[in-house]
Amino acid sequence: MDLFAAGGSIFCFVGAVLVIGFIFLANAIRIIPEYQRLVVFRLGRCVGAKGPGVVLLIPVIDRGVKADLREQVREIPQQTSITKDNAPISIDFLWYFKVLDPAESVLQVSNFEAAAAGIAATTLRAVIGGIMLDEVLSQREHINTMLRTRLDEVTGRWGVKVTNVEIREIVPPRDVQDAMNRQMTAERVRRALVTESMGDQEAAKNRAEGTKQAAILSAQGERESNILRAEGEKQAQALRAEGFAVALEAIFNAAKSVDQKTMTLQYFETLKSIGTSPSTKFIFPMEFTSMLDNFLGKDGKK
Repeated sequence: MDLFAAGGSIFCFVGAVLVIGFIFLANAIRIIPEYQRLVVFRLGRCVGAKGPGVVLLIPVIDRGVKADLREQVREIPQQTSITKDNAPISIDFLWYFKVLDPAESVLQVSNFEAAAAGIAATTLRAVIGGIMLDEVLSQREHINTMLRTRLDEVTGRWGVKVTNVEIREIVPPRDVQDAMNRQMTAERVRRALVTESMGDQEAAKNRAEGTKQAAILSAQGERESNILRAEGEKQAQALRAEGFAVALEAIFNAAKSVDQKTMTLQYFETLKSIGTSPSTKFIFPMEFTSMLDNFLGKDGKK
């Protein structure tokens, strides 16, 4: 019985030692991923940031605080701010940050995320308070830059870098929204009228240009037609003149072969035609007697 009791006591002692050793190892060995660092405090004094990989801690003596090095994003809930022209406006935004110095982020502030959120809210009110309402609605990027700059100035001493600030929503007062809607409607109506007037102007220009081109083409056609008619008339006159010249030449050639008596007979025929006229007056040319002489002969005999 004594041996059995002694063996049990030894077994319990060994088991207790193993349990204590396991707890010791569990508390002493930390595996830190690549995106984290472990800020180690030894007897309350910071000995620096450890990791990544396996980090050994002395139980009871050492204490580790993890710091995430990845870029984080936090939401600042909707805040009501007063603009420079005393208009209340609600804004919510996102801010992005990254821990650059793990030790400083633990030593300089107890909870830098909560502290940064509070500073972001007060900074937002300060920034909006110096801007007119119209500028708040139209200069969102400028406000983002101002917020990021001021937040980064504060968080820089904590080893934290504010990488970006993005305003997500801006909600103006109801009366301002109604005024904006009316203004937008009026602007759209104005643009529609301008577009319609420009269309009418372009149509009038096109019609005038078409009329002008039609007039030009008509004038060109009339001019070419007149030129063609004149050219045809010219050619016709040349042909008539040429025919008249040929006819005169033929008459002249024929007249060369006609003797005096033939001409006198033709003259008598003409007088005969005149005699059949109902006119009571007769006109005899002065050459009548000389023509008779030519016809009867110089002695008055045939």
